[in-house]
Amino acid sequence: MDKVMSNKKMIALYVLPSLLLIMAVVYIPIVLTGYYGLNEWNGIGAMKFVGLDNYSALIQDDNFWSSAGHSLLLAVFSALSLILYLIVAMVLSARLKGSNLFRKIYLIPMLLSSVAIAQLWLKIYHPTNGIMNSFLESIGVANPPAWLAEPSLVLFALFIPILWQYAGFYILIYYAALKNIPTSLEEAAKIDGANAFQIAYKIKLPLAMEVIKVTIVLAVVGSLKYFDLIYVMTDGGPNGASEVMASYMYHQAFRAYDFGYGSAVGFFLLVICLIATWIIRKLTVTKDTIQYS
Repeated sequence: MDKVMSNKKMIALYVLPSLLLIMAVVYIPIVLTGYYGLNEWNGIGAMKFVGLDNYSALIQDDNFWSSAGHSLLLAVFSALSLILYLIVAMVLSARLKGSNLFRKIYLIPMLLSSVAIAQLWLKIYHPTNGIMNSFLESIGVANPPAWLAEPSLVLFALFIPILWQYAGFYILIYYAALKNIPTSLEEAAKIDGANAFQIAYKIKLPLAMEVIKVTIVLAVVGSLKYFDLIYVMTDGGPNGASEVMASYMYHQAFRAYDFGYGSAVGFFLLVICLIATWIIRKLTVTKDTIQYS
């Protein structure tokens, strides 16, 4: 094995298939998307090179910036929801009775497709037969809102199923990180008189910080490019009130048949995600990494 690992040609041979696969499904599409954004193209006929005209039009497109604002709002809510997920994970990792059952329950949304979740919440939000409005009527609300039809409410109504969908994913990550912390540290803190809050804040939180940084990036970037559930539930409506950057890109490319402009939106979305990742890493950088054995 040592002889193989010291042979650079063998290392290159083993790495080459993975490298080619990544090139084919990641980097080449990115380059092509950027190139298509420099052209006027309906997806069928010949391309017409227009340079940066699509990107210039994008910067001046109020509809795009409105969708970008919606995506940013979703990213903020997703980042803030991580606090709740972390608290739940800390409770589940405290060896309380029934925690194993709740851990399995929280994972149920991960087993469902986005389309199934969207159909479920469409039924919940139904203006006349939905569980939500039926509950509001039972407590005396005379005219409950049409959640997905009112521009002022639709975006926040969509955030709930989106955050619920990924709750189990982040709780599982935090739970694994917390369970990896040696119990001897917690026992030593209890001997020193620390209460549960002090143990969570002074010991568990700092030791799980590297994992938390990763989840912040995942939550923010994932929210910026989120598409499927919004597409199924509202298709960006009503009147663009729930439009996000990914759905706006889809509508421009596959509804308006402007693949050049849609590609420009997609490439710009990539740039925004990269910038967001860089900002998060800069804001969460620490001089020292806490290690334990």
